[in-house]
Amino acid sequence: MFYLKCTACDAKFEAYPLQYSCKKCGSPLEYKGDDETLKKAKFVGSFTFWRYKRLLPKVRNVVSMGEGGTPLIKVRRLAKNVGLNNLYFKDETRNPTNSFRDRCATLIVSNAVDLGYKSIVCATNGNLGASLAAYCAKSGTTCHVVVPRNVDMGKLAQMLIYDAVIEEHGEIVDDSLKRADELAKETGWYQGSAEFNPLSIEALKTIAYEIHEQIGIPDWFITSMGSGGTLYAVWKGFKELEIKGEINYFPRMVGVQAEGCSPIVKAYMQEIQEPALKTKPSTHALAILVKKPWHGKMALKAIKESQGTATSVSDEEIFSAEQEIAKYEGIFAEPASAATYAALKKLINEGVIDKKDKVVCLITGSGLKATDILQALTKRRKTVVVGLELSTKEKILRILCKKDAYGYELWKKLGKVTTRAAIYQHLNELSKNGLISSYEKDGRRYFKITKSGMKALRAFDNLKLIL
Repeated sequence: MFYLKCTACDAKFEAYPLQYSCKKCGSPLEYKGDDETLKKAKFVGSFTFWRYKRLLPKVRNVVSMGEGGTPLIKVRRLAKNVGLNNLYFKDETRNPTNSFRDRCATLIVSNAVDLGYKSIVCATNGNLGASLAAYCAKSGTTCHVVVPRNVDMGKLAQMLIYDAVIEEHGEIVDDSLKRADELAKETGWYQGSAEFNPLSIEALKTIAYEIHEQIGIPDWFITSMGSGGTLYAVWKGFKELEIKGEINYFPRMVGVQAEGCSPIVKAYMQEIQEPALKTKPSTHALAILVKKPWHGKMALKAIKESQGTATSVSDEEIFSAEQEIAKYEGIFAEPASAATYAALKKLINEGVIDKKDKVVCLITGSGLKATDILQALTKRRKTVVVGLELSTKEKILRILCKKDAYGYELWKKLGKVTTRAAIYQHLNELSKNGLISSYEKDGRRYFKITKSGMKALRAFDNLKLIL
């Protein structure tokens, strides 16, 4: 029914034992089902990942945690902001471990159990490791995860709580992949890395099936790219729907990468077939920090076939998009996911996407897994708190610069926006630092600004000129 086929030279191999590269040319392999099998295959059961079991390589022992069947949300407020009539987010954060990689994990771990493996190894930027660790825990399989030095702490925490064996190797996931490949060959462990296991493509193509059942076929499908596998997998899903006779047109595929790590986008722009970076990659969107994308050629092929496009966005644009998605739609997306909305805004401004088009953005994972945004927001919160304190002290000094005043009088002049106790706390701190002094008059305690206080006000003024 299913067999492995080279994506470059079309050489064919048996479905098992599992292999990921062509013995003839070294290119990636993918699973293929003959057209007759695909045409006959039916969607069976409730709206979950395993509804599409008959369109996947054969599985006997299903290891499931209720993955798939994720909502396709019509986002009205963001759509209004960018002038679109129909904008949807495919929200993969609703999966058991909060990312799209649960689709890969359920199929990969099920296959490992079928084949009698007791240990699985994978290299990961985070989401796959968290997913595989959870599903391995579910099945009683040992999970060995190789991670680069830079990995989101939220994802690492998931791996740890699921009792994965974790090894740090290299600066980026490209380095970790080499180590995972060595470990699989040395130990005989099952290879679970998304780049090195063709089942990952099969798992992610189900996203296309679900979108078709939810809203039909969009005009555009936008996804972020690391290795390029996700974009190709979803495209493959749409192509299989055509073979089944379910659809007669396709969405245009858009691949998005961070400006500091965009080998596939650069290859697309330069019209070359081999995406790879010669410089050191850099982005806070760690989920797509991949220097040499294993599925890069396949992603480029999908973009070209669909008459789509590829674009890059800055980390600043990603961060801003992440905040907008949360603020207007209540979805906390990880940076790699937010890149899709950042790219959408860019493509609308460039006139590539028409405001009448139906667009789907893939939200691959939860922002709770990515610590960069949390640290930035925490830092901003502290800055706001400190800023408020400085602002109140500055206001007190400016009032006293014009006229001596007592505490209750200051509280009224400040608009009663804080408690009187807080005002006296500020006054005590200003006195302690020599910026104000006090004296008694008519039974009241008056405060007056000192020479040091006047210098402090001038410093505030100079600082505002600089800013």
